[in-house]
Amino acid sequence: MRVGMTYDLRSDHLSRGASLEDVAEFDSDETVSAIETALAAMGHEVERIGGAPQLVEALAGGRRWDVVFNIAEGVKGRAREAQVPAILDVYGIPYTFSDAVTLGVCLDKGLTKRILRDAGIPTPDFQVVNSAEEARRVRLPPPLFAKPVAEGTGKGIGAGSKVFYTSKLADLTEGLVKRYGQPVLVECFLPGREFTVGIIGTGRDALALGALEVTQEGTTGGAVYSFEVKEDCERLVRYRLATGTIGVEACRIALDAWNTLDCKDAGRVDLRADEYGGLSVLEINPLAGLHPTHSDLPMLCTAVGMSYDELIGRILRSAFKRSGFEGVPVAGGAGGGS
Repeated sequence: MRVGMTYDLRSDHLSRGASLEDVAEFDSDETVSAIETALAAMGHEVERIGGAPQLVEALAGGRRWDVVFNIAEGVKGRAREAQVPAILDVYGIPYTFSDAVTLGVCLDKGLTKRILRDAGIPTPDFQVVNSAEEARRVRLPPPLFAKPVAEGTGKGIGAGSKVFYTSKLADLTEGLVKRYGQPVLVECFLPGREFTVGIIGTGRDALALGALEVTQEGTTGGAVYSFEVKEDCERLVRYRLATGTIGVEACRIALDAWNTLDCKDAGRVDLRADEYGGLSVLEINPLAGLHPTHSDLPMLCTAVGMSYDELIGRILRSAFKRSGFEGVPVAGGAGGGS
């Protein structure tokens, strides 16, 4: 089977003058190579495509694939993650991970939280503000946490993201809007433990593999899971598989959130506890990083005894099942789960 690969490479954009923060969401050469190797080991013919512009050029030139393994984050706009799936939908080419609607909604944290709230899934109280003036009118109880509404990988998050006074919130909002050119999500800060839950599958087949507790070493970044901390997570962050009641509850809530947003194939849901231990969803990542040793989802799979090749195989199997393929070679067995 011919499998195309769509992605945005950090190295490509860095060579064009982008900053490290600019490429924070993009993938490394190691990630693309690891996925390609896993797909080839299953017997598939793999073709690297690139991002949305390269995909458009390839399709216009008549190239086609049986399925596309899509990890392209996109470059511009809050619908950037939805661009490749939308293009592939036009041509009727199946692909891995969620469709354009889900990816577009989940990248906008305000939209995501409105849907979760309406569905009765716990998420911190919030407001979306567009200016310092709007931030001064926020009436949520402090402390508050502010971040760009449509960024990932900790972009725009730092020690100053946690604020206690509306005057500070106004200044922070003004800076974020100017720097990132988008609204700011303001939500009540939850002081408890933080977790990320890995999920594989779609709809009734979706399975929460387990929950990793995320704990920072020392006080780097003011105990905030910032871009800088994520970049150096091997040294600054400790990941531990959550057991007992809280691990089960994190998986239950995460799976509810996953299916509410109609996410597909694989991804992560991030949660945090309040002062009483009650868990709430912070955000959903339906296009999670897949670096074999640096990304949270593969790390969780390792913790529950699932190999990287099995993870890639199960993602592909889920996409194949949705697309109606039968008898296609993929790796992986039952793996872990909760």
